Amino acid sequence: MSEYQLDELSRALSGVRAHLPTLNDWGARLADVLGGGGRMLACGNGGSAAEAQHLTGELVGRYVHDRRPLSAIALHADTSSVTAIGNDYGADEVFARQVHAHGRAGDVLIVLSTSGSSSNVVAAAKAAHELGVTSWALTGPAPNPLAALCDDAVTVESELTSTVQELHLVLIHLLCAAVDDALGIGVAR
Repeated sequence: MSEYQLDELSRALSGVRAHLPTLNDWGARLADVLGGGGRMLACGNGGSAAEAQHLTGELVGRYVHDRRPLSAIALHADTSSVTAIGNDYGADEVFARQVHAHGRAGDVLIVLSTSGSSSNVVAAAKAAHELGVTSWALTGPAPNPLAALCDDAVTVESELTSTVQELHLVLIHLLCAAVDDALGIGVAR
């Protein structure tokens, strides 16, 4: 199995290069939003939640070089809100309710889902549209409901959840580099 996983990772990684223009565009747009006082919200379930939190950590902290902290919130990380909303409104509203609380027109929501069909993540994207929040998706293979719903999407063409998650981390790092480049922060080449 391990050789198959490596072969699949290598195959799927070869498709990532095609997404560089999108990631560079996202980075420039995100730098404008965050540099102008806006915020980025992110969410996902399971491994996608870990990737979303990694993204927000890179933005609030730093990616490679020091810079001012940027406003980025991982919606799944507030366990009291997640459990209260889940209890009172159901699991499908866990992220959407927080998008309504924290999102403002002009902000950005980044949603991660290996399947592209997680109902609570799809609900968050719908909430973003209601508020005028830009929504971008990182998903597994297209077509899927989340990629279709969001303003833009980068999809990883692999049926292996592990490969999709591994490449989502690569995409997150490329996005962080693009944000820093747009902000004029030197990035290691």
